[in-house]
Amino acid sequence: MQSHNILIVDDEKEIADLAGIYLRNEGYEVFKAANGKEALQLIEMHPVKLVILDIMIPGMDGIEVCRRIREKANIPIIMLSAKTEEMDKILGLSTGADDYVTKPFHPMELVARVKSQLRRYLHLNTSDLSVKTENAIYVRGLMINKITRQVTMDGEEVNLTPTEFEILYVMASNLDRVFSAEDLFEKVWKEQYFESKNTVMVHIRKIREKLKKQANESTLIKTVWGVGYKIEK
Repeated sequence: MQSHNILIVDDEKEIADLAGIYLRNEGYEVFKAANGKEALQLIEMHPVKLVILDIMIPGMDGIEVCRRIREKANIPIIMLSAKTEEMDKILGLSTGADDYVTKPFHPMELVARVKSQLRRYLHLNTSDLSVKTENAIYVRGLMINKITRQVTMDGEEVNLTPTEFEILYVMASNLDRVFSAEDLFEKVWKEQYFESKNTVMVHIRKIREKLKKQANESTLIKTVWGVGYKIEK
């Protein structure tokens, strides 16, 4: 297995150390930071492939760290939060996080989430970049290239996170099909749907916002009330 750099950002040393042990046992190289400033410095110094980021860290909080990472990179970000911090989870996803895990958690659950996020990210970024139009989907001004991971709306580049890209690609590949939040979660995360529908809902909202910046209309992704979401032909 190829070693990939994982950054754990958490000021609770016991949690960071335990997660680090499990991730190293899976073959990953692990870096740890106790605050946001240190985390950003490590990302500058090392080719980090994924960040595990606690929301409640001293100084610069996890939300701001997530925002700053997103300004420069689309690497997967998994947020950590306590069960009572539902609004923080939504804010984290809105800022650009790809997934979240609630504390307390079993380390193997975190490892599974890491593997799931890395599978999508590495698959989207290591394919043959010379293949273009034959791997692209075109619909109503939107272009999605599965191989290059390029997305444009009316000819303008749209920067999506790995999770946002997968959600959009699933729907664009199945025009007129209505996907429930459960359907999208299980197709994109490759695991059984759990907890609330907020995770999918927030990602859909962020995709819409990003597409709207490049177009005069925001109806590409339609909501079918009480059922789910679809992209029409």
